[in-house]
Amino acid sequence: MSTKYIKAPMTIEDVMNLRIGDNVFITGILYTARDAAHKRLVELIDKGEPLPFDLEGSVIYYVGPTPAPPGKPIGSAGPTTSYRMDSYAPQLIEKGMRASIGKGERNKDVVDAMIKHKAVYFAALGGGAALIAQSIKKAEIIAFEDLGAEAIRRIEVVDFPCIVAQDCYGGNMYKEGIEKYKKIG
Repeated sequence: MSTKYIKAPMTIEDVMNLRIGDNVFITGILYTARDAAHKRLVELIDKGEPLPFDLEGSVIYYVGPTPAPPGKPIGSAGPTTSYRMDSYAPQLIEKGMRASIGKGERNKDVVDAMIKHKAVYFAALGGGAALIAQSIKKAEIIAFEDLGAEAIRRIEVVDFPCIVAQDCYGGNMYKEGIEKYKKIG
């Protein structure tokens, strides 16, 4: 385990240098999207239509932020449970998404896509929505405004805190962490 500072968008080399348990601080551009937006993205891909942002190297944060208070770019911005995006994520990973951020374990299809196409899954601090929002410096809706909180936003972050939960080598903090805990007890 180590602490890493990375830039988004990410490269394959960035992904390959990460292992489960690494503490990561991301600076750069993230996109927000939850299941309704993912469904629309996959529909656009299936139709061969352009996407509202370039998936290559992208990092998607699974969040439906609250409205921004006066003078702030965004409201509370805590992670959404990731399994809701699992049916869509493999196709986005295949098209170049390098990372996703959420909470909870990913399914086998997502893990297989992460290994094959070199992607990583970060866990963000659940319950720390106000803290996470402090690392978001700018936010703008770029697609699907009709989805409200689930619209796709382009957000600029500085030192966005997360941890590598599942890496491109099949490492799984959820499984390995439980096994380590069992050995202690």
